[in-house]
Amino acid sequence: MALPRTYESQNCSIARSLEVVGDRWTMLVIRSAFQGVRRFDDFQDVLGVARNVLTDRLNRLCDEGIMRRVPYQQRPERYEYRLTRKGVELWPAVMTLMMWGDRHYAPEGPPLIIGHRGCEGTLTPEFTCDSCGARLGPSDVAPRPGPAA
Repeated sequence: MALPRTYESQNCSIARSLEVVGDRWTMLVIRSAFQGVRRFDDFQDVLGVARNVLTDRLNRLCDEGIMRRVPYQQRPERYEYRLTRKGVELWPAVMTLMMWGDRHYAPEGPPLIIGHRGCEGTLTPEFTCDSCGARLGPSDVAPRPGPAA
């Protein structure tokens, strides 16, 4: 039996959120955007996703107000995709999912370390720096290769 495409009969914020971001490619697009990817071809190169699938996911994220298209070239017309405030609010969820995956599905260690730009520390599950104790957000960190890179 196939799962329903929507959860409109459920009064549940998790179910409603999954309607928007619960797809594998959607979450990987969002992850890549947090890593600085902005252009269609770059998303495609990083993800290895089919163009039609990527187009669909980017359009959906824009329709939902999670990303916005920003022109960077006029002839031919080309756009960058940038996270909106609503999209940036997904950062804790994305980081928590990544750290959970690192604990349970990365036996050789994490492929990425989320480092604090201000020092040599790394992001903790409490969203602080393990070295200096600063509270960290998406603009305070940068990914770097981990042991399993």
